[in-house]
Amino acid sequence: MHYTLRFEWMGMVFDIPTLIMMVVTTLIVIWLILRLTRNLQSGVPGKGQNFLEWIVDFVRGIAGQFMDTKTAFRFIGLGVALILYILIGNWLGLATNVMTAHHNTADQQASESFIKLITISGTEEAELAKREIVMEELTSQDPNSHGVVVAWWKSPTAAPSVTFALAFVVLLYSHIIGIQKSFGGWAKHTLLNPLHILEEFVIKPLTLPLRLFGNIFAGEILIAFLLSLGVLGSIPLFVWLGYSVFVGAVQAYIFTTLTMVYISQQANDQH
Repeated sequence: MHYTLRFEWMGMVFDIPTLIMMVVTTLIVIWLILRLTRNLQSGVPGKGQNFLEWIVDFVRGIAGQFMDTKTAFRFIGLGVALILYILIGNWLGLATNVMTAHHNTADQQASESFIKLITISGTEEAELAKREIVMEELTSQDPNSHGVVVAWWKSPTAAPSVTFALAFVVLLYSHIIGIQKSFGGWAKHTLLNPLHILEEFVIKPLTLPLRLFGNIFAGEILIAFLLSLGVLGSIPLFVWLGYSVFVGAVQAYIFTTLTMVYISQQANDQH
């Protein structure tokens, strides 16, 4: 079992590795965009510009399936940012696994601080239950025990808080578009039909983030398991890593496509 360091602020629990990986992913996306747009020209484009234009055309193609050209053009920037962030975030956890193993320490104060950081759970009952497990692992005399293993490097999209936040922003933005277009039309379409209420405020907010989170999280769990097998897991690990690269790309495409679908439902003249 792997743990992550956490801290509590204003009644909320924050996962430190997730915050780190969110920042890393954001910086990589910003660096990539700046790198690809550094020498833009109207003549013969370089490799970087060709790659960026391919991404833009790819996203334009996705949006163009659900909206007219003029409307789709408004959301290409959002689509490019989403697909790059999710794609890079999905792949970051495949690049390497940084974990540290911890055993009981003679410094009781340091040990207590460490235990507190990995057992913060939001409720006292959950924290006490996790603390019991951690203490058993820290004090285990089993020579095969790895102690308490703390994961530092993982895909940010393997955390439900990240995928739910992405979905919340996308869905909120789509509703803002609908309200700006026609408040009466938005209210009639969204609030007056029980099935639409269920779809807009329950089904979409659950299915959009859970699909992404479930696939990436399950993949990283299997990678960690195969790594624990050592040499025996090397061949299956190699195969699974290749498959996970494909899954990460597919999930980025699906999330971006559904984003364009949801936006088109509010931006098109349907109310």
